[in-house]
Amino acid sequence: MAGLPRKEGVSYSALVLNERGLERAVEAGVDEVCGVVVATETFSQANQRATVDESVQRWRSICEAARTAGIKTAVTVSAACGCPYEGRVDADRVLGIVTELAETQPDELALADTIGVGVPTQVAALFEGAAQRAPGIVLRGHFHNTRNTALANIFAAIEVGVRVFDASLGGVGGCPFAPEATGNVATEDVVYMVHQMGYETGLDLDALIEASTWLEDQLGHRVPSLVAKAGGFSRPA
Repeated sequence: MAGLPRKEGVSYSALVLNERGLERAVEAGVDEVCGVVVATETFSQANQRATVDESVQRWRSICEAARTAGIKTAVTVSAACGCPYEGRVDADRVLGIVTELAETQPDELALADTIGVGVPTQVAALFEGAAQRAPGIVLRGHFHNTRNTALANIFAAIEVGVRVFDASLGGVGGCPFAPEATGNVATEDVVYMVHQMGYETGLDLDALIEASTWLEDQLGHRVPSLVAKAGGFSRPA
C-alpha cells in the first residue's frame, strides 16, 4: 500500500480475514476492509480453516474494530451460487448468512459466484432475497466468467436494483480451490455493456482498453476480455 499512488476519489481496500489482518490494514492506511464468509462448510474449512459460524463471528469482531478505526466495511458471501465441493448451494442457506451479516451493518454486502456456475434467474432471486434481509445496506455482485454467464448475471442483478459490481482488468484472476474457474468478469466488458445501456460509471472505456493491452504485454499472453480485442463502439445519444 505504501508504494501505491493515492488518487482522490478512489477507495483503497484490503481483504481481511482475521484481526491481525485488520491491524495490518489499519497500519497500511486502507480506506476499506473486506471480509469473506463462505456459504458451505467444506469450502470454508478449505479456504479459511474455520466453520461458517466461526467466520461470521470473526467478521463481527473485524467489522466492529474497523468501524471504531473509521474504516469502511464490506463483507462477501462467497460460493453463493455453487461450491466446488458440495455442489449447488441452497438459497435459504445463503440468505440465512446474509441475515446474520446484515446485523453487523456493513457499508456493503456482496454475493459472489466464486466458481462461475450461477445463472440470471438464480442471481435475481438471491439479490431480491438479500435486499429484503439487508435493508439499507448497499449490495454488490461478484461474478466469475467461468461458464460465460457473468455479464448475463450482472444484467439480472441490475434489473433487481444492484448497482455495484466487482470486475478485473482484462478478466484476469481465478480461484485456487476451483482450478477451472476463470477470473472475475472483465472490467472493460462490463463498462461497455452498462454504458450502452445508458448508465454512467465515470470510467473511460478507451483508457481501460489501453490498460488491458498493457496488461497483456506484462503477462505475455492474451487476456480473456472480448472488448479488449474488439474495441468499443459509439454510445447511444
